[in-house]
Amino acid sequence: MDLSVLILAAGKGTRMRSALPKVLHTLGGRSLVRHVHDTARALAPVDLAVVHGHGAEAVREDLAEDGIRWVLQAEQRGTGHAVGLALQEAPIGDEAVVLVLYGDVPLIRPQTLGPLVEQAAAGTVAVLSVRLDDPFGYGRIVRGDGEAVLRIVEQRDAGVDEQRIDEVNTGILAVRAGTLRGLIERVGCDNSQGEYYLTDIVGLAVDDGIPVRATCVGDPEEVLGVNSRAQLARLERALQRRLAAALMDAGATLADPQRIDVRGELTVGMDVFIDVGCVFEGQVALADGVHIGPYCVVRDCAVASGAHIEPHCVLEGASVGAGASVGPFARLRPGAELAESSKAGNFVEIKNAVIGEGSKVNHLSYVGDATLGKRVNVGAGTITCNYDGAYKHRTVLEDDVFIGSNTALVAPITVGRGVTVGAGSTISRDVEPDVLTLTRAEQRTLRDWQRPRKAKGK
Repeated sequence: MDLSVLILAAGKGTRMRSALPKVLHTLGGRSLVRHVHDTARALAPVDLAVVHGHGAEAVREDLAEDGIRWVLQAEQRGTGHAVGLALQEAPIGDEAVVLVLYGDVPLIRPQTLGPLVEQAAAGTVAVLSVRLDDPFGYGRIVRGDGEAVLRIVEQRDAGVDEQRIDEVNTGILAVRAGTLRGLIERVGCDNSQGEYYLTDIVGLAVDDGIPVRATCVGDPEEVLGVNSRAQLARLERALQRRLAAALMDAGATLADPQRIDVRGELTVGMDVFIDVGCVFEGQVALADGVHIGPYCVVRDCAVASGAHIEPHCVLEGASVGAGASVGPFARLRPGAELAESSKAGNFVEIKNAVIGEGSKVNHLSYVGDATLGKRVNVGAGTITCNYDGAYKHRTVLEDDVFIGSNTALVAPITVGRGVTVGAGSTISRDVEPDVLTLTRAEQRTLRDWQRPRKAKGK
């Protein structure tokens, strides 16, 4: 069976009060339409079409990849009109199944859609419905005897009795392509909005004797759309609850599952602990036994087993070795590599630098464009002066180097194995191994000196 998926993503989203097309607002770090696209891909369709209109160029850029058939709906005249446009050039036969999804319904799951596609392949018009405590604004599923679906009535066109129905249409449906083509061309626009409603095919199918089956989804949040920022926030929390549950199933302990944000892909090993208020972006991997303290931001990082990230750290594009320690209040920038059992302490910033096994940059230091060997100790207030205004230069500290506090290392420079650098030094030339080096002005004491004082009356 061939499957064609149509994603309707042409609307502006006026209630969002935004210059950004509605389907490009993000949920968990991905656009709404990207969520729907990824779900559609999981069903392995032979044809995937995205109907776009408002902000067309931006939508195409967000989904810039091969294999998408783009359909422009320059004038938004309803969902039936959008599907009709998409069917015109669909490279599928009449026996293929067409599945209609929406770019602003991001939490739909592949396992929910699979049975719908199977029902359509058997010759029914398969509709996905949901029961809501407050169905206002949604098209009602009107059933006849034996639970057969008779029609779908939009809110604005529903009578008093129909408005009492709590089973509503999600808009998601599947039907054979040949059947859909025949029904769509008969859909009219005789309604209060003058639009072509896709849902009208249900009544037409009933008139033709084509069976219509509505399957009620169990989780209402799975089929909720986004029409406002309040709805976007609600679905963000729903997604995060879903992700938190998966993390706990994978072996992570979350101090509070309600206070974690995953905006990308987070993989965890066993016995990982994540404290409250942490944000994970991009691709993040936490190995067995990793501990993440509260209010950390981790973006595109790999953290090896047993590493400990203290509170209020920001890590981006970094790798942290087994048993290493970071923070609190540390920042690891892209290219930072901490080897096994190394340490970047409080108020330390590391960028494009390798911190060797067992080496420590304990506090109040900046290490950029540098390579530190094993067992190096960097004292408080040390900086690598790596930028000359035009180019970056590298600092190399070989094994067992000890850097005293408040030292400036002016790159390019190599400090040899076993060197001790005295506190308060500015080192601008290479240093041979196993020596003490320092630059320090002679200390003077002036016994006759007096501190300045304000004159009386001033």
